[in-house]
Amino acid sequence: MDNKFPGKDISDEDLKTKFPLAAKKKYDHKSKFTVAGVEFGGDLIPIFAGPNMVESKDLIFDVAKNIKSIGAHFMRGGAFKPLTFPYRNKKYTETREDGIKWLGLAKEKYNIPVITEVMEEKYIEMISEVSDILQIGSRNMQNYPLITACAKTQKPIMIKRHYGSSLRDWLGSAEYALIEGNEKVILCERGVSVPHTHRATSRFLLDLQVVPAAQEVTHLPIVVDPSHATFWRAWIKPMALASIASGADGIMLEVHPDPENSAVDPLQPINYDDFKSLMFQMDKLSKLIMDKKIFT
Repeated sequence: MDNKFPGKDISDEDLKTKFPLAAKKKYDHKSKFTVAGVEFGGDLIPIFAGPNMVESKDLIFDVAKNIKSIGAHFMRGGAFKPLTFPYRNKKYTETREDGIKWLGLAKEKYNIPVITEVMEEKYIEMISEVSDILQIGSRNMQNYPLITACAKTQKPIMIKRHYGSSLRDWLGSAEYALIEGNEKVILCERGVSVPHTHRATSRFLLDLQVVPAAQEVTHLPIVVDPSHATFWRAWIKPMALASIASGADGIMLEVHPDPENSAVDPLQPINYDDFKSLMFQMDKLSKLIMDKKIFT
């Protein structure tokens, strides 16, 4: 596998010297591990669901109750939430420490594991007490001190791909976690920046080609987030199903009880009924073409 464009494509030398820990050792090498009783790398395709932001205690309790009953394996939700610009609307208030507390209470009450983003090193200890997986957001994909600090906790890490990064860059970021002895590293595709996204409100294009491309060279599980990639509710179902067909090892979805009134990105969340319908469709498709399943 020779480099055609140095610094972009992955070479055999990269696999040996740049990210040997992330690289496959043989053709069928695939990481298998369990997080909060949920297996990655097996015949289950874990589903992460929840709101973009932890807006209130009542909302996150309602979400936890409903997505758990529908079959989600993890609840997602940001208490510390980065936005592209520093200006907030009246609906948007970061719940920060309170949000982490509410995630913990909802997790305990409804027995659902949690994933949430870590933005700063000073909050790692607090977030680690609640979150089963520490999420590195796309904007921090190459914040190596943050990745290193999170990895040292030995908590599972999810690294979201930056919308301008190559697969080579992405695996380099994963190597920073793996080199700390943290073997529970998950990669998440969430869209790339391209000239045309087919809709003015959609900033990214979901790169499903990266799923089989990544699986050719790495043993790490590849999760796909069609919500942040498409930025458009009507496209979530077809792109989630396409993600399953591409071989994704997990799916992350934005789910909200009242999508149109979501405090952040109201164009992309789906409601509980649509989530339930999609879960059954993904389960049917995963069994049909992947010999895998959604429901435990």
